[in-house]
Amino acid sequence: MKRAKCIAAGLLSLCLAIGGSGCAMNEKDDDTYQAIMVTDTGGINDQSFNQSSWEGLKNFRDSTGSTIRYLESKQASDFTTNLDRATDTYPDIVWGIGFSLADSLLQVAAMNPDINFAIIDQSFEETPQNVTGVVFKAEESSFLVGYIAGLSTKTDKVGYVGAMKTFVNDQFEYGFLAGVAYAAAELGKDIEVQEQFTESYSDVAKAKGIANKMFANGCDIVFHSAGGAGFGVIESAKENNKMAIGVDTDQSYLAPDNVLTSGLKNVDVAVESISKMDMDGEEIGGKTFSYGLKENGVGIPEVNKNMDPAVYDKAMEIQEMIINGDLVAPSTEETYNEFIANLNGTK
Repeated sequence: MKRAKCIAAGLLSLCLAIGGSGCAMNEKDDDTYQAIMVTDTGGINDQSFNQSSWEGLKNFRDSTGSTIRYLESKQASDFTTNLDRATDTYPDIVWGIGFSLADSLLQVAAMNPDINFAIIDQSFEETPQNVTGVVFKAEESSFLVGYIAGLSTKTDKVGYVGAMKTFVNDQFEYGFLAGVAYAAAELGKDIEVQEQFTESYSDVAKAKGIANKMFANGCDIVFHSAGGAGFGVIESAKENNKMAIGVDTDQSYLAPDNVLTSGLKNVDVAVESISKMDMDGEEIGGKTFSYGLKENGVGIPEVNKNMDPAVYDKAMEIQEMIINGDLVAPSTEETYNEFIANLNGTK
């Protein structure tokens, strides 16, 4: 039996968002499953993986009647504090959204062995029994959008704006580069890729400035994997009448005439699925779950009004090749270099 879950008045800020499920400041019903998530610094409205994670929890709540809450981190120093606060109501599962929370989550999980924790974009060499890692094959969707960019560019120059060099961003970067290279080889021409990093997930102005420079240098399509900072790339595309490629969610609504497509990372699917598994009593602790094209964890939107239908059809052929294992998208510099060497050998 779970311990009584009492919410003290001092924890009122925990109830930032319930979406109609209520937030009574008294003893919690032990029969009600409770899930809490802690965002990274991008915030709950980042139009990216934090917001997608929250959408997944809301879907989970709507289908199960569970109680859900989130705590928003404004800076990295909030991670440990918020994860610790999340445990005060003895929830069934605490989600950490993003690999940046990994150290803090391990620390808090070690102090709360009776509570399950799960983290997005992180795996561990040795995963504690009350921790679940969730990773995505972002290189697969990034390969698709790179291939689409390569087939769609009119200037033979495209851009990539990342947040910073990390193992997760390597998936986006090298998957995209490989997709562009694959399209270039198919077309029998060279396509230049200009790259730069914002060193931030929230600096919209810097991302916009980088994209402005890329467009001025001849790029007609720029893909970003910079979280909330990537809004600047889309703003720049709109102002320069060029094309941007969104990330994590379908970002076409931000600039309906200037978003070519988006590299989806369906964090909502994973959050909802794993929360349901935990609620149903399945053993999720000590494991890492991986979501790719085959698991509907990544992909591109079905509707892409600014894309040539023939390009979409060809991208779907590539998608099937990846799902079937006939094509492996690189996720690191090493595997990218191997991919390019093999690709050049087939020209």
